Amino acid sequence: MKTLVAFFSASGSTARLANTLAAAADAELYEIKPAIPYERRDLNWMDKKARSTVEMQDKSCRPALADTAAPVEQADVVFLGFPIWWYREPGIIDSFLDAYDFSGKTVVPFFTSGGSQLGEGQERIAALAKGAKVLDGKRFSARASERELKDWVNSLQLA
Repeated sequence: MKTLVAFFSASGSTARLANTLAAAADAELYEIKPAIPYERRDLNWMDKKARSTVEMQDKSCRPALADTAAPVEQADVVFLGFPIWWYREPGIIDSFLDAYDFSGKTVVPFFTSGGSQLGEGQERIAALAKGAKVLDGKRFSARASERELKDWVNSLQLA
């Protein structure tokens, strides 16, 4: 079974978690990057004109990807990581899901958040990852241990 951990991280928290998960799951790691990187001012959720706020208000928004070189085709399982923005996945995750064929794969969302759950994001991811089996997403601390993540991966009974 070939496993991929694909993630988007705006501030580094999800990147830290994704790196630990890749080690725990013996998986290849791929960072989902926007064509135009997010700057600090883009992420100010209190500013109605901030880029992330504008994008999240439009559920059809698909920020451009920096590349489409993720090794999704070779993967059987794709762990999909991201921070929670406005109780769902960021638009760049939707762009990623639109860019690849997930038919026959298992997609496992994982995310970081100060306390928010995935909300409507679970259904959105399932709809966008056409043909995939999408497991329930799980929130972790950015500092989750490799042991905690290995136990979670094993509990999914993916093999």
